[in-house]
Amino acid sequence: MEWLVSLLGAALIMVALRDLFHTLWHPTRHGGLSRLVMAALWKLAGRLRARRRVVGLVGPLAMVTVVGMWAVTIILGWAIVYWPHMPEAFAFAPGSGLSQEPELLDSIYLSLVMVATLGLGDIVPAEGWLRVASPLEALIGFVLLTATVSWVLEIFPTLTRRRVLAIRLALLHRTDPSVRQLDCAVGASLLGSLATEVVRVRIDFTQYAEGYYFHDGEDHSSLAATIGYATHLAQLGQAARRVDVRLTAALLAGALEDLATILDQRFLHTDGEPAEVFAAYAADHGRAPTGA
Repeated sequence: MEWLVSLLGAALIMVALRDLFHTLWHPTRHGGLSRLVMAALWKLAGRLRARRRVVGLVGPLAMVTVVGMWAVTIILGWAIVYWPHMPEAFAFAPGSGLSQEPELLDSIYLSLVMVATLGLGDIVPAEGWLRVASPLEALIGFVLLTATVSWVLEIFPTLTRRRVLAIRLALLHRTDPSVRQLDCAVGASLLGSLATEVVRVRIDFTQYAEGYYFHDGEDHSSLAATIGYATHLAQLGQAARRVDVRLTAALLAGALEDLATILDQRFLHTDGEPAEVFAAYAADHGRAPTGA
């Protein structure tokens, strides 16, 4: 029975580590617990009356919630591993009084100390397998801290790339180039660079899906509001006479199609055409799509 309880704790630890792995290093379209938490917070914010003020907090708050969920699951999992073997399999420092506390409380305390890599030494494993398991928890705690810092440092550059593309599209919309103006070498270069940026954003949504739940600020920096105009530019380019302009316009249209597919598969589930997906994307972010 003791080993069944410990195995339950090990299962909790594996659930947390699997979710961490798939969120940070091997994202899948099916997501995991972290994506469910983020999606739930996003939907909840969308139903609040003060959506504009609340939605900007969803992304950072969701990341904090997910990291807290990982930490609590790992701590509780290791505490459950230790619990059936407490206090017989452990040595307590003289005068600490820890052995007089409830066994579950001692187990949670030891788990907290180990995952934080404090190494206080007031509770020490006495059995051989625990002497191996306890340092392993400290190693997992270090991995969790490193992964959290890396996650924060990696997500914000993806938001910057998305906002740069959005502002660029907003400026182009303000200029409103015609087919004639795009029908030149500069137009081909412009459409090609836009296609490259769209591909980068598509990869960001694949690798860092949590970026979807970050608010982009004003309309001119919101990709949800401006991405529809990129479709209009691709259509203008495909009507040009120059072959290189038509080619880069086709590349831009293909990149937009791929982006719409990722958005629809992972977040929106409209099963519609790219224009419908981009309209749903704008609506989900509380934006009015930029017209042609």
